[in-house]
Amino acid sequence: MIGRLSFDILGTMPLEPVEMEVSVLRPGRTVELVEATMTCAGRVGVRLRAWLLQPHATADLAGSDLLSMPAPAETPSWDPSQRWPGGFIASTQVRRSASAPGRGQVWVRTDVPLIGGEKVSPTAAAVGLLDVANGMNVRVDPHEVVFPNVDLTAHLVRSPRPGWLGFDTTVTFGADGLGLTSSVLHDEDGPLGSVQQCLTVRPRPVR
Repeated sequence: MIGRLSFDILGTMPLEPVEMEVSVLRPGRTVELVEATMTCAGRVGVRLRAWLLQPHATADLAGSDLLSMPAPAETPSWDPSQRWPGGFIASTQVRRSASAPGRGQVWVRTDVPLIGGEKVSPTAAAVGLLDVANGMNVRVDPHEVVFPNVDLTAHLVRSPRPGWLGFDTTVTFGADGLGLTSSVLHDEDGPLGSVQQCLTVRPRPVR
């Protein structure tokens, strides 16, 4: 099972065919580290390292003090294309409850398959949505300040179920151009992990 996914985002990628390469950095029967790179025209755009852990029967030990989120049906619908352009955002269904700038809870799902014509696991489908966390509960208007994430690290304690993926998110900006988007991950069964994104915060020039 996937215990951790750590993406380094090395640059934007064009809408062109890409190449994927996967290698095993640390083989093992109970713990394994793998690396995947996505390359376009000879340039690496994303590098991922994932820890794979052998499952064990620990149902009698399972538990968490993390708070549950209100269910998707109890959360108002929200149109993210009001704030963000692009086909990916337009393909999502979002329910959001924002309590303050940079603080809120969001449920996200999509009917668009991760890979056209291919069946993927619920974990892979959920991972395809993780990066939305940084844009759903912004601290400031993105027309005034840009705050892209340069990485994304997710830790999981179990596999997500299909359907809605929840983010209980807090966005923090420091005084020197650094930021952090921190989210507790949920599905409709409860908390299942966390996502952290390191931000570079850049006020747009006044024109």
